[in-house]
Amino acid sequence: MSKPLIIVHTKLPPALLGKLEQHFQLAVFETLSAQNITLLRAQLASAVGIIGTGLRVDEALLQQAPLLQAASTVSVGYDQYDLAALQRHQVVLTHTPHVLDDTVADLAFALILGAARRVCELDSAVKQGRWSKQSESGYFGVDVHHKTIGILGMGRIGRAIAQRAYFGFGMPVCYTARHDKTEVDRTFQAKRCELDQLLATADFVVNMLPSTAQTQNVIDGKAFALMKPSAIFINLGRGNTVDQQALYQALKTKRILAAGLDVYREEPIAADSPLLTLENIICLPHIGSATAETRYAMQACAVDNLINALLYPNCADKPVYRVN
Repeated sequence: MSKPLIIVHTKLPPALLGKLEQHFQLAVFETLSAQNITLLRAQLASAVGIIGTGLRVDEALLQQAPLLQAASTVSVGYDQYDLAALQRHQVVLTHTPHVLDDTVADLAFALILGAARRVCELDSAVKQGRWSKQSESGYFGVDVHHKTIGILGMGRIGRAIAQRAYFGFGMPVCYTARHDKTEVDRTFQAKRCELDQLLATADFVVNMLPSTAQTQNVIDGKAFALMKPSAIFINLGRGNTVDQQALYQALKTKRILAAGLDVYREEPIAADSPLLTLENIICLPHIGSATAETRYAMQACAVDNLINALLYPNCADKPVYRVN
C-alpha cells in the first residue's frame, strides 16, 4: 500500500526529509517559481498535507486539494493562509511559536544598540575614510541603559525583549496589551499603558504588533508626533502596522532620532524607497529568526507538527502547535 502524499514547498535538511519519508511519500519543491507552482498544483489532488513557507493557501488552492488534512508553516506568522477557507475545508493549520522568541529578541537589541550608537552609519564612515578626530562629537550616540523601553504587544517575544531590557540594561518597561500581564508586571516591574501614553513616555519604542484589521497603520504621523524627539523606533512586528511615509518624514525632519527595521509593507523593500536614503535608519532584510540554530528548530517543529497532526490528531502527548 502506497504512503500518503506530502507536498514540501521549502528546502528542508536531509534528516528532516528522512523523518517525513518514514511515514509519507514526498513531492519536494525547494523553491517556488512560476513553473514550480504549476507542478505543485498538479500534485494537490493527491496530497494529505503540505509544509513550507511562501505559498498562498486560499480557497482557490484548497479547491484543488480535496484530500488535504493539514498545512504546516515553517514560521510563527501565517499571513499567507486564509483561515476562514481552511476552516471551511476542515484543514488544520500549524505554526512554530516559542522556538524563535529569544532569537528575535536578540535582534531587537541589535537594532536598539545599533541605532542608538549609530553603528552602521559610523562603520560606513570609517570604511570610506571619513574618520576625523577633529569631529569626534559628531559621532556621539545616545545611551541605552536605564532608558525607558516601550513594547507594543506583550506576547512571547515582547516578554523576551522585556527580560533583556530590565535585567540586562536596567531599563524601565512599559507596554501595550489587550489585557494585564500580571507575571510580566511582577517580574520586570513593568507597566501596562495606553498607546498614546507609551509613545510619549518611551525612549525606545519597539513594535511587535501582529497584522490585524485593528493594527493597520496604527503607527502613523500622529503616533510619531507623540514620540520624543530623542526617541528611537524599532519594528520587528509587521510592516503594514506602520505608515512608512510618515516614518520617513519623522526621520527626515528629525521628529524622532532614529529607527531600525526588519519588516516592511512590501518585501523586499523597493530599491528606490526614500527610507534607504536616510542615515538615521538601519534596514535589515527580515532576518528576525535567521540563525542556523533557530531555523533548524523551526523546521524540526514544523515537521513534527505535520506528522503529529496527521498521524496522532487526538493524542495529548504528541504536541501540535495549531493556529486557533
